[in-house]
Amino acid sequence: MPLTDAQIRQLKVPQDAGKHFDGAGMYLEVTQAGSKYWRMKYRFAGKENRLALGVYPEVGLKAARDAADEARKLLKAGTDPAQQRRIDKLTQATASDNTFEAIAREWHTTKSSGWSEVHTNTVMSRMVNNLFPWIGGRPLVDLKAQELLATLRRIEGRGAIDTTHRAHGIMSEVFRFAIATGRAESNPAADLGAGLKTAVKGHRPAIVDPTRYAAMLKDMDAYGGSYVTRAALKIHALTCQRPNEVTGMAWSEIDFDQALWTIPAARMKRTVTGKATGKPHLVPLAQQAIDVLKDMRPLTGMGALVFPSERGQGRTISENTCRQALRSMGYTDHVPHGFRASIRTMAREVLHFDKEVIERLLSHGSTEELGGAYDRTQYLADRIVLMQAWADYCDRLRTGDNVVQLRAA
Repeated sequence: MPLTDAQIRQLKVPQDAGKHFDGAGMYLEVTQAGSKYWRMKYRFAGKENRLALGVYPEVGLKAARDAADEARKLLKAGTDPAQQRRIDKLTQATASDNTFEAIAREWHTTKSSGWSEVHTNTVMSRMVNNLFPWIGGRPLVDLKAQELLATLRRIEGRGAIDTTHRAHGIMSEVFRFAIATGRAESNPAADLGAGLKTAVKGHRPAIVDPTRYAAMLKDMDAYGGSYVTRAALKIHALTCQRPNEVTGMAWSEIDFDQALWTIPAARMKRTVTGKATGKPHLVPLAQQAIDVLKDMRPLTGMGALVFPSERGQGRTISENTCRQALRSMGYTDHVPHGFRASIRTMAREVLHFDKEVIERLLSHGSTEELGGAYDRTQYLADRIVLMQAWADYCDRLRTGDNVVQLRAA
């Protein structure tokens, strides 16, 4: 006979301990301790099983009967309700691992083993600042193209067009990773680029006109800010290496006797493997660069860094320090990285040096197996000549002597 709510409330222990059947395999089990559990007996694949339906009174009689009805429907469809329960629990337990942020962080961890530290941090920063606040907590499979586009529009609305496209690229890669690992079946971010503003690619601002470059060199000599910053700007102009390579220059890298600056592979713009196993980049130092460094040695030579930050703690000055110094002098059309374009243009067009020599100076050397050896032998002698000729040309620009105008493009 089916149970009633009143009958269940009147059950006492120990006299009523045991099983009280409601029908069709469902029953209420009362323990000696007084707990009341809803159960359901059923047969599946020839074996008798038992399914837990809840604990009374949290689960009342009607709710228990509804759960039993759902279990019978599964049995009728050929599904073991206990097995389906385990699947559902597993799905719920792993739901938090299937959010966009969880999968994106897993993708980042997997891929970052082949990235440089700077790129690894940059990618994570883009996700944390631009994607996670809006879609990080959403189940990845629930995200549709419209919601993803709205997230990218937020970035685009700040005027950060390049960042928008980079965030879109990250977003698409995360979906591809989810597909490859069996957690998604499609990539709704794949075609979103068609709905974004076009990113205008451009070169970093650089002065390549000899007359204006001469004026900038004079203003650098007269710069009234930090002596360390002024010296860093001069080394930028005399070596034309990348900003982080210049600002991170260490005294141990300078050979005054050989007039040579050896930049370790780990500090170069290379792949993780190239940083770990590549050859160092050799930069010949003109006499003018040696003079700048000798003037700096009494000021910072007691430490490891040539251009230490005023904040200390082993930090170097930043690229932005030199950039702001140029801006303060009125040169908004030139940045520290621009010195590379300056020598690349004028050393070729005015001094008529071979393009390959200039490219090797800028560490745009061959990636072939013997490229490193070739770079350090034949072209090193040519680069010594180039560096001194470039420094002498910069001196002539300062004095207004032999300023050759470039041909119009």
